[in-house]
Amino acid sequence: MKLNTNNNAYIIAYSCAMVVIVAFLLAFVSSTLKPLQDVNVALDKKKQILAALNIRNLSDSESEAKYKEVVLKDEAFALNSADYKNGSYKIYECQVDGQKKYVVPVYGMGLWGPIWGYIAVNEDGNTVYGAFFNHDSETAGLGADIKDSKVWQDKFIGKKIYCADGTPALKVVKSSDLKNPESEVDGITGATLTSNGVSDMLQDGFKKYKTLLSHE
Repeated sequence: MKLNTNNNAYIIAYSCAMVVIVAFLLAFVSSTLKPLQDVNVALDKKKQILAALNIRNLSDSESEAKYKEVVLKDEAFALNSADYKNGSYKIYECQVDGQKKYVVPVYGMGLWGPIWGYIAVNEDGNTVYGAFFNHDSETAGLGADIKDSKVWQDKFIGKKIYCADGTPALKVVKSSDLKNPESEVDGITGATLTSNGVSDMLQDGFKKYKTLLSHE
């Protein structure tokens, strides 16, 4: 008996079979590529941590070797169970040119989505050694400069993190509002909301790290 390919039942069965096959193929490709994706994500994170330590423009193999050389250990600490589970809050103990440094991750929201960064801190626990910021979707040429402008990131070098009473002092402000150049950084022109997001995540992040940095 000749199969009636114009029959509704045939069309539905054929469609369902194709959906199952395509779903299987996509799942197979995803599972096959995931180990490579995980390696690339881990390498990118290492490069961002190195950038905060003012170590940049290395090849993948050089970055792996340099990371192993300068990052002595990383320690997670929990603000709550979710923080501990996803490893959000860590201190990376490092050694650069014979000097101890600490790198801490910070997280926040920009204009269009998540922003984050790594701040390298001198052994005193209160002076920025270097900074690197990243984002998901900030505007090119404006908010995206938190990642793309090394000149802007370098403005954080040497800034003090805490006030004398222990409250976070490091922040980003408009140039017209700059009152304490020891701990304040000019915001990115035309990217006020992204700059505010960076400032908020620094203030919030260093509240959390205060005890640990002081202990160190």
